[in-house]
Amino acid sequence: MQASKRVAVVGSGMAGLTVACLLAKKGIEVDLIEQNWIAGGCTTTYPRKGFWFESGATTLVGLDEGMPLALLLHELGIELPAQKLETPMKVYLNGQAITRHQNIDAWVEEAERIFGSPNQRRFWEHCYGISQKVWSISGQQRAFPPQNLRDLIDLATHFRPSQVAAIPHAFETVAQCLQRFGLHENEAFCRFVDEQLIITAQNKREEVNMLFGATALCYTNFGNYYMPGGMAGLVNRLTEYLQAQGGHLLLRTQVTGIQAQADGVLVQIGDRSMVYQSVVSSIPLNNLHQLLPQGKAKAQIQSKLLPSVKLSSALQLGIGIRTHRTYDCLHHQIHLPSPLSGTQTHSIFVSLHPANDQQRAAAGEMAVSVSTHWPDPEHNRIDNREAAEEQILDALEAHDLLRRENILYKHSSGPKSWEKWTGRQWGFVGGYPQFKSIKPWQMMGARLQKGRLYVCGDTTYPGQGIPGAVLSGLIAFHKMKLDGAI
Repeated sequence: MQASKRVAVVGSGMAGLTVACLLAKKGIEVDLIEQNWIAGGCTTTYPRKGFWFESGATTLVGLDEGMPLALLLHELGIELPAQKLETPMKVYLNGQAITRHQNIDAWVEEAERIFGSPNQRRFWEHCYGISQKVWSISGQQRAFPPQNLRDLIDLATHFRPSQVAAIPHAFETVAQCLQRFGLHENEAFCRFVDEQLIITAQNKREEVNMLFGATALCYTNFGNYYMPGGMAGLVNRLTEYLQAQGGHLLLRTQVTGIQAQADGVLVQIGDRSMVYQSVVSSIPLNNLHQLLPQGKAKAQIQSKLLPSVKLSSALQLGIGIRTHRTYDCLHHQIHLPSPLSGTQTHSIFVSLHPANDQQRAAAGEMAVSVSTHWPDPEHNRIDNREAAEEQILDALEAHDLLRRENILYKHSSGPKSWEKWTGRQWGFVGGYPQFKSIKPWQMMGARLQKGRLYVCGDTTYPGQGIPGAVLSGLIAFHKMKLDGAI
């Protein structure tokens, strides 16, 4: 079978969308293959009983100058009608409401008010400085992590002496940094830090290195936005661009095998097969590993795989309500007085939408998305999910985010639902967590087989979130160009 000049991108999350759109812009005929009925993966919006709920990501970050999503949209010439949030998030801890201001000085003053003044400013200015370096470097160094001589040459070409200053932060954990600033004995602050890291780095202070930890802790100090209609508004603009450039979006299409050959890559799609010039996988490494035959590429992935015990799924509630008040903030994290029943988690994350967004709900109504981590989804069961749901509703009522009598509709999703929706093994979400034993240059690189097989997404470098997934897509596309694959 002769190879088609097309490139296949498997999985339509933000990483896959990034690569597919860039390929289409370059004039490459691309098939974006998605097993679900809707594009976006963990970044989209789905309907239930007149309400539209977010499927995963709820906070739109990455639009500041030099950040990955901004770089992508600029390159594609796409403008988003995104609405900047005046208040990125509120956190409720020990009976206190903490406002996560974007302005770093305003945030430091808030942190000092809640946790005490000693060294808060020094710590947060340190974190913010690292974050600025990380985002600047990430946009410049698209051959990272290096996998061959050509990558090293490309890295050297874009090298700036200031980039060296970021390297030591990969060897220090957030816990060690807190100790260095004398904040490790501030129990309330350490708990706050842990639950903030769980949202963005999928792990706690003892494991997350400062290179990732600083950016995770400071994501509210950059622009946070809301997309009218939900995250589907972002996804739809990218899929529309793809199709306008001649690309193909293949929904409800299941890939069952991928095999690199001398003249291309054989992709098994249901009961038929096609040979593509190249394939980019944006599905999790755990899933891709199952699709590959024995060989070098499969072994390379095998060495990077994380088991379920190191991953998390989510318990998610979608709640349709009649609103009883106005809200000055869309995103809320509630620290629970005791671990959520059966999950071992200590906080929930709540996302609302503007009252005037009638793409999400009728006037006077609102779609509320609530989520919390579900550790080790392969083995862990919640025997009494109803008790956990009631505990969540108690927390929402206690913080005046809803009233039970105003609930119009409610559904919950666990690992099995997420596995069905996203196709991800065990229904794990949020990508691979950060671990101190895995340095950035040890994470999975974008190139599996030069000119043939590439990977991106939240289980590859650099990891979680919309900015991380988009950056992984930018890197995969760049390495394809370095290899002469496109």
